[in-house]
Amino acid sequence: MEAELNAVTLELGKAGDIAMLVALALMMLAVALGLKRENFGDIRRRPKPFFAGAIAQIIGLPMLTLGLVYLINPLPSLALGMIIVACCPGGSTSNLITLFARGNTALSVSLTATSSLLAAVITPVSIIFWSSLYPPTANILNNIDFDAAGFLIQLMTILGLPILVGMIIAAKAPAAAKILQRITVALGAVLLAIIIIGAVAAFWETIVKFGYLIIPLVLVHNGLAFILGNLAGRFAGGDDADRRALTIETGIQNSGIAIVILLTQLKGLGGAAAIAGIWGTWHIIGGLLLVALWRALDRRKAKRNV
Repeated sequence: MEAELNAVTLELGKAGDIAMLVALALMMLAVALGLKRENFGDIRRRPKPFFAGAIAQIIGLPMLTLGLVYLINPLPSLALGMIIVACCPGGSTSNLITLFARGNTALSVSLTATSSLLAAVITPVSIIFWSSLYPPTANILNNIDFDAAGFLIQLMTILGLPILVGMIIAAKAPAAAKILQRITVALGAVLLAIIIIGAVAAFWETIVKFGYLIIPLVLVHNGLAFILGNLAGRFAGGDDADRRALTIETGIQNSGIAIVILLTQLKGLGGAAAIAGIWGTWHIIGGLLLVALWRALDRRKAKRNV
């Protein structure tokens, strides 16, 4: 079973690889085009919730993931997928779900902007660091002749160059940046959705066959990520809106980046790609379930107050 799952790889061909790189570049460019000074306002206004959220997302989630894989000992490729997802920055979806949840949207935007801005350095370094601390994932990387230095350089370039270009355009031509951002967001979202749907479709037999191993891992992993974010908000002394923002921001990861990294940099390892693909669907469902729960609690509280 283990050999069969680990032997599965996803290849979308040269055109698919190019499309994935373009989608990733568009995503990072869109983030950079929308960066404004006010996006980082919560760092100054409410530093404790901000830094609690940043630490939970950048350090806490990968550390929690490492502890989880040591505890439950999943198949190595599944563990690698969990670690890679945990090392990715937050996605803009978290801002929208935080808005639905009546959370602190400004705090969510600040955290998303910061994690995306730092992703060019933190994401590749984190993947190498945390994967090396778990022998089964370290062995996988050794078996595929993983070039750590090349991986760092390539991924830093792929993530960093669009961010740099976007920041320059935003600083020099803000009006053009606003128009260009809408275009890149739309194109990037459509292209990424096509890739994710294509990846899930290509892996459908694997998902069905090994779903009993993969789906529970995603649910538990994502649930613990939400709990970690909530605890970070409580530790920082945040109010309900802050805690909701940190819960969503920690639990909603940019799994699209994880899929692109796996398919373009890590030879499309089967179990890892399946984890990232299912996470990309489930974390939105999980986030919306939390929205429904919080909205119900808000209504109950309002009735008690009346």
